[in-house]
Amino acid sequence: MLGTQFYNQAVRKTVISFGTLFNNIELKKTVDGQVLEVEKVPLAYGPKQKFLYRLQGNPVDGKKVAITMPRIYFEMTGIDYDSSRKTPATQKIKKSVPANDSAANAESVMVQYVPVPYNISFEVGILAKSQDDGLQILEQILPFFQPSFNMSLKFIPDMNETRDVAVVLNSVDFEDDWEDDFTTRRSITYSMQFTAKSYIYGPYSKADVIRKSRIIETIGDQNVNKRHVELTYTPKAKTDINQDGQITVADDALVTAEDDFGFNEGMNFL
Repeated sequence: MLGTQFYNQAVRKTVISFGTLFNNIELKKTVDGQVLEVEKVPLAYGPKQKFLYRLQGNPVDGKKVAITMPRIYFEMTGIDYDSSRKTPATQKIKKSVPANDSAANAESVMVQYVPVPYNISFEVGILAKSQDDGLQILEQILPFFQPSFNMSLKFIPDMNETRDVAVVLNSVDFEDDWEDDFTTRRSITYSMQFTAKSYIYGPYSKADVIRKSRIIETIGDQNVNKRHVELTYTPKAKTDINQDGQITVADDALVTAEDDFGFNEGMNFL
C-alpha cells in the first residue's frame, strides 16, 4: 500500500477552485452617483505578512517597489480529517471503459476506494487603504456564504468522479494598522476564515475483464439432424453497483471478479 506512487492533485484542485471564487471582484469609484473608474481587485496567493512587508515598499530582490491597494490575498492554513463525513472504507467507485482488444469481448473496469473526507482551512484577506474600499469588497463576498457556498470539482477525470465541496465561512476579523503618525501607509485588513469540506483520493486500478463467453455446440447425429447451437454467458449483477436505485444492465457492466454475481444465459440456433 504505502510506497505506491500516485498523485491525484485533490488538494491542489481544491486550492485553485477556492481561489477562483474571488478572482472577479471589482471596485467602483463613484462621485455623485456617477461611476468614474472600475478596477479589478488583484488576487494573489501568500501569507498576510508578505503583503504587509511589501506594502511599505521594502526591498524585494533589490527593488524597492510598494504594492498597490486594494488587493485580496489567500492562503491554505491547515488540513484536518473530518470523521463526521466518513463512509465505509470498503466501499468502492467503479467505472467500465472499453478495452483495447474489443475482439476478445473484454472490457476494462477501473476501481477506486471512496475518498477520505478532509477539511482544508483557508484565510482570505482584503487589504485596503480606506474603509469604504474594504467594505465594498467585503460586501461582494459575504452574501454568497450563508454560511456555505458549494463548488463542483472534478477530482478524478479518468473515473468521471465529480463532487460538490462546501466552503463554509467561519469568521470575519478587522484590523487597522494606521498609527496616525503620517509617515506610514495606512492599511485596513479584513481577514476571513474558511473551511472547504473536500476529499483526498487514493490510487485507482484498471483490469481487463472478460465480459462474454461464447460456446458453439453441435447436436444431433453426425449426418442426420445435425445442428449448431450458440451458447452465451455474461455477468449478471446481484447488487446495485452504480447506486442508482435499481439493478440493470448498467450494473452488469461494472461487475468485477471480486463481486458476487450470476450469469445471463443466451441460446441461439445457428
